[in-house]
Amino acid sequence: MLAQYEDKMNKTLDNLNKEYQGIRAGRANPHILDKLRVDYYGTPTPIQGVANVTVPEARTLMIQPWEASMVKEIEKAIMTSDLGVTPNNDGKAVIINFPELTEERRKDLVKDIKKKGEAAKVALRNVRRDANDAMKKMNKASEISDDELKTNEDKIQKMTDKYVAQIDKAIEEKSKEIMTV
Repeated sequence: MLAQYEDKMNKTLDNLNKEYQGIRAGRANPHILDKLRVDYYGTPTPIQGVANVTVPEARTLMIQPWEASMVKEIEKAIMTSDLGVTPNNDGKAVIINFPELTEERRKDLVKDIKKKGEAAKVALRNVRRDANDAMKKMNKASEISDDELKTNEDKIQKMTDKYVAQIDKAIEEKSKEIMTV
């Protein structure tokens, strides 16, 4: 009965972790390209679907498309994104060099990390509210007793607390990673 709500909370945590993978910490990380799409014969396609993405050096990403015609499309997708990097194009590949992060940029990234974490907590609280509402409806319809309602509300709160703690841990770990790179 509560499994569907735990599943939603787990998906919220997974989504936050995926977003955190896309935040760069001064190192090249192929995951920052995960949300970008290029026009591949009229179909929006992930960059990894049309090219090899490699990390030849710690702060360099190399994107080698399987078709030379895709170089311009990939370059355009990166330029119009909010990655804050400028790609270089040598005709066969797109190369992205990541500059060393300044102290100010690191602090901005940490603020962003905390904002995304807070948004995830709000999503968890919404799931908790939905679960509690569903339990109250079942109680009103006499499908569960008052004791079962109280027990389920306690379980939902414990589940919420567990996921909030995991989100707090993820925020702390990602913030520490950004500040110590």
